[in-house]
Amino acid sequence: TTKLLERHQQQRFRQSKTHDSPQGATLIHQGQTYLNFSSNDYLGLANHPLIKKAFIQSAEQDGVGSGAAHLVCGHHRQHQALEEELAAFCQRPAALLFSTGYMANLGVINALVGRGDAVFEDRLNHASLLDGGLSSGARFSRYQHNDVEDLQQKLQANDSLKKLVVTDAVFSMDGDMALMPELVTVSQQQQAALMIDDAHGFGVLGKTGAGIGEHFGCSAEDIPIYMATFGKALGTFGAFVSGSRELIYYLTNFARPYIYTTAMPPAIAAATRQSLTLLATEHWRRDYLQQLIQRFRQGVIEQGWQLMASQTAIQPILLGEESKALALSQALAERGFWVTAIRPPTVPVGQSRLRVTLTASHSEADIDSLLNALATLRADYV
Repeated sequence: TTKLLERHQQQRFRQSKTHDSPQGATLIHQGQTYLNFSSNDYLGLANHPLIKKAFIQSAEQDGVGSGAAHLVCGHHRQHQALEEELAAFCQRPAALLFSTGYMANLGVINALVGRGDAVFEDRLNHASLLDGGLSSGARFSRYQHNDVEDLQQKLQANDSLKKLVVTDAVFSMDGDMALMPELVTVSQQQQAALMIDDAHGFGVLGKTGAGIGEHFGCSAEDIPIYMATFGKALGTFGAFVSGSRELIYYLTNFARPYIYTTAMPPAIAAATRQSLTLLATEHWRRDYLQQLIQRFRQGVIEQGWQLMASQTAIQPILLGEESKALALSQALAERGFWVTAIRPPTVPVGQSRLRVTLTASHSEADIDSLLNALATLRADYV
């Protein structure tokens, strides 16, 4: 109770807010409709009719629960097909499904490194990556955010035989991207394996939506351990890891969260297969999203807000103190906008912000409405 009281006093206490609508440009909470600028449904697929149809048809044909872990009797034909299609889409030999991204990151890192090894992580990595590194038993080191020189120095100073470099592709609270070409070069020079969490880039970045590797022109060999999730741009649920067939065989046998967790429902896999088809055919979603990002950034910068350096759908407005971020979030809510305030410990002290996320479900008019609301509030917060 003392810790909860501290959270209240620091204005960091959190509670879920229940909504009554599908994910989309709008959200219904307690009977009121809001324009939703907090969803990770970047391509607007979470409520797509074809994806819902695939889910329903599979549920009717294949049932709901998978009944067991993959290695017992839970691995359905839908799971197998999705793994094969993901591997082909990512141009890698093989892929492996996980029930959540958190489990994938814990499973991969703990399977690949342990006592006597070393893991190096960006300071702003997602909690699941940090937890994976800390729980692995390997020597754990965090390098300064996107500072490849700092990473290189730490790698050179470490004498472990097995080294693993781990980073987010798109940093979930800042929206900026990892410096992939430089990371690839340093990792290869120092004979370290490289693992990328592309949760916020898969489906959005790259000409075909194949993620940060495609965006920067990196090959499958450049990024040997590639992880991404389905709950964001693909609009469903779950995660996967792709790489060499040897990597996937190894994880199948040594990644404990994979081995000891019930497989996702086959209908989720079927829905995700449909998402992957739309991802490959409806390129306009990524193009349109980029137009919205530029429209929003230009408007916010012209108004004088402190907008962080992001070219992705994550557009954080930096405010500093928790109270300021909460107050602006509430003021926008009163005007019909759902924009979540992000506070410590999710972000560093003094860097509370509004995390604005844009999606292909938004219209240009939606963007302009938010910009107009921010303009009316600017004097009190800038």
